[in-house]
Amino acid sequence: MPGNKYNGNSTHTPTRVERLLRERELREQRKSSRASHSNEVIDNHRGAEVSENGPRSRESDNSGVAFVEQYLEEDAAARALVEGCERQDGRPFRQRLLVVANRLPVSAVRRGEDSWSLEISAGGLVTALLGVKEFEARWIGWAGVNVPDEIGQKALTKSLAEKRCIPVFLDEEIVHQYYNGYCNNLLWPLFHYLGLPQEDRLATTRSFQSQFAAYKKANQMFADVVNAHYEEGDVVWCHDYHLMYLPECLKKYNTKMKVGWFLHTPFPSSEIHRTLPSRSELLRSVLAADLVGFHTYDYARHFDSACTRILGLEGTPEGVEDQGRLTRVAAFPIGIDSDRFIRALELPQVQEHIKELKERFSGRKVMLGVDRLDMIKGIPQKILAFEKFLEENPNWRDKVVLLQIAVPTRTDVPEYQKLTSQVHEIVGRINGRFGTLTAVPIHHLDRSLDFHALCALYAVTDVALVTSLRDGMNLVSYEFVACQDVKKGVLILSEFAGAAQSLGAGAILVNPWNITEVAASIGQALNMPAEEREKRHHHNFQHVTMHTAQEWAETFVSELNDTVVEAQLRTSKVPPELPQNDAMEHYLQSSNRLLILGFNATLTEPVDTPGSRGDQIKEMELKLHPELKEPLTALCNDPKTTVVVISGSDRRVLYKSFGEYDMWLAAENGMFLRHTKGKWMTTMPEHLNMEWVDSVKHVFEYFTERTPRSHFDLRDTSLVWNYKYADIEFGRLQARDMLQHLWTGPISNASVDVIQGNRSVEVRAVGVTKGAAIDRILGEIVHSKSMTTPIDYVLCIGHFVGKDEDVYTFFEPELPSDATSITRSKATDGPRLPAERRAALKLPASRSGAKSSQTKTQRPLPAPDRRTGNNHSSGSLQHPSLEKISWSVLDLKGDNYFSCAVGRTRTSARYLLSSSDDVVSFLQRLANASSSCALFSGLDV
Repeated sequence: MPGNKYNGNSTHTPTRVERLLRERELREQRKSSRASHSNEVIDNHRGAEVSENGPRSRESDNSGVAFVEQYLEEDAAARALVEGCERQDGRPFRQRLLVVANRLPVSAVRRGEDSWSLEISAGGLVTALLGVKEFEARWIGWAGVNVPDEIGQKALTKSLAEKRCIPVFLDEEIVHQYYNGYCNNLLWPLFHYLGLPQEDRLATTRSFQSQFAAYKKANQMFADVVNAHYEEGDVVWCHDYHLMYLPECLKKYNTKMKVGWFLHTPFPSSEIHRTLPSRSELLRSVLAADLVGFHTYDYARHFDSACTRILGLEGTPEGVEDQGRLTRVAAFPIGIDSDRFIRALELPQVQEHIKELKERFSGRKVMLGVDRLDMIKGIPQKILAFEKFLEENPNWRDKVVLLQIAVPTRTDVPEYQKLTSQVHEIVGRINGRFGTLTAVPIHHLDRSLDFHALCALYAVTDVALVTSLRDGMNLVSYEFVACQDVKKGVLILSEFAGAAQSLGAGAILVNPWNITEVAASIGQALNMPAEEREKRHHHNFQHVTMHTAQEWAETFVSELNDTVVEAQLRTSKVPPELPQNDAMEHYLQSSNRLLILGFNATLTEPVDTPGSRGDQIKEMELKLHPELKEPLTALCNDPKTTVVVISGSDRRVLYKSFGEYDMWLAAENGMFLRHTKGKWMTTMPEHLNMEWVDSVKHVFEYFTERTPRSHFDLRDTSLVWNYKYADIEFGRLQARDMLQHLWTGPISNASVDVIQGNRSVEVRAVGVTKGAAIDRILGEIVHSKSMTTPIDYVLCIGHFVGKDEDVYTFFEPELPSDATSITRSKATDGPRLPAERRAALKLPASRSGAKSSQTKTQRPLPAPDRRTGNNHSSGSLQHPSLEKISWSVLDLKGDNYFSCAVGRTRTSARYLLSSSDDVVSFLQRLANASSSCALFSGLDV
């Protein structure tokens, strides 16, 4: 167990935080060890370079490629350092990491039929993962080119293998529909709050389905490549909105695969995401991953909210839970390789650039904007705010210059062409208005800069201006801070950029839509005292240098590994699936069987509608499963089998559903009992106090009126308020207010239990539980059927709330004395016969702390309480006490008792079934086996 490795104490299992802290310590130790060794290796390597080739810089004009190539070259040395080393738990240090992204970190150009040239790109994700020596990374993705012929595919695959890359080959039609269509035309605008395409809405709506089909097909193609290269123990890390369908494809292939998914864009609020036609399918696909990561807590919160509101799932502080399976959802802010920028400032060519820029803009403050020319970057808003600043501050007109680098993107798209023209028009107008023959206030470049020029520009900048209208992170702000350790410039940062949550303390946060506020912030930044600049820069510089890209990658993969450990710990506490063959075998070998079945979600028709969008009218009318009639009839007609349906529903509903069968019905949690051929009788304890009902009813009526789509049921022994179909968050708030009011008012001194179900609140009298009623129900059944042989087989299946799960533990033949999950206990520890053991057992006390009004006394089976003087029209249990019976009514062995929860993994039942479909299927097998056995018995006779 992990706990044994952590602290040597076999009785302690460390928490998730303890495990992650320990993992962090080990990472830091390994980093220190590697750093001291790699310094020696690098020094020796550089010495050899100088002696053979003369002094030269490792950075070239194409510094991004050189940087990545350097990591690839040095990776072999780093691998040798740790090869053969093991963790404390015996695993090797270097774990294989399969990084799956839409694009490979290379651009491929075909030079011949079987010849390719590759150029490596140094993007943020590439930098982050190649800088991590903790893992052995393999990249899987599209190479960005169409390769229809097999010869070309084999040649490209071979070339990419040298760069540790594995290609996914997509044809032109798939790329058009999947990448240009669904990804860039639907998901990207939606996730950046631009909404679905507005032009030619009808045509776009028609294309949704074909584009989504191509999206799923492309994701499956990625999954096929991953599956072909996957080895046991690998970590698969899926990236971005292009591959939202991939986690589900991978888990279908191998449920034990460690799968993480990270989104590099914002995730919109649930109100935006719900406009997407394929919203539910994409959410469920992402939830198949073990760990889902976002840049900020806001995005993670939006994802949780979407799962709750759209899928109807339960959001927890750890993530999203579905049928007991938890998908961890967390924020992992990405960083940059800050050392690379800091080192670059010392290079001669960068120093030369800095000198030129200082001379060029001598006597003027430099403001800088570096953005892709994109609608979400807020470039027009930035320039208009600068214009307003110049209008209001004439004295600054010849003392400040704005350098705007706008990198062209998607130049073939009309919207981007229109944006380019708009920006050029605004820049020309402002320069014409405030410029002179020798100087203009705005220098606008429609191109990118090489790495050295960009570092120099960052270094001479006084104020960086980031005005994104919506941005996943925006690492330009990080790069600016990393290059400002000398100048201590000021960062003006949009509050809609993800970086605002990390750098907000040191930056000036603005709303880019408010150009008056941005203009004022420009003035504040230009006039800021040196002491304040120093404090702000120190805070941000510390964050940027500590939270690097490498740290981000290591943290995510570490948490993913731990999430799998946590899931295994949770799974170990989940009961196994019902062993149907064993249950059938023991059923056939027994002579007096008792089947106790729940009703709702056990024998009813399954509801497929997702969450709060369910058809309320249809779902409120409980209908039996369409395939239940045949097996249930066969089981009820078996003379060796007694069938009891026990439910919280009222008598009318229960009899309407099961009146045609030869069985026993226990309504309102067993407080009312009848055989379908008899009359209702009450099993309620004597002197049950129900004076609280009217006051609670008034409270329920009040909250029903205030909560749209909620309703409440008034029963003889309980009241239930249900908000399943109401707005989930509003319903929870209302339920909380209701409980506070109930505890301080109507039920403060009443003998009641309050049960919080799945979006419901129930108030019932103390002692009203299914387990508490079972002994009285058994007494009546034994008396009515004049049983002379003990019940030697019990099957109990239901979807019961926790309060009613005492029905499972009631029949347990053997209970461990130290079991905490079972509320009954033995009176003595000495060995007993089964009948003697049951005589010492008693009912559990109320879980809410109230004392139960019923307990089992020392007898083989207690007689039902005689109810007299009640106000119900039904009769009371009227028969002699069973205490005089000399034989034990229950003669159960451990192998002859099967308790099974339906759709609830946190249960005290022995086994699980997933849904009512599984229940009915098992009852069908049971009925068929019973009929076959009876047939063979008849032939033998």
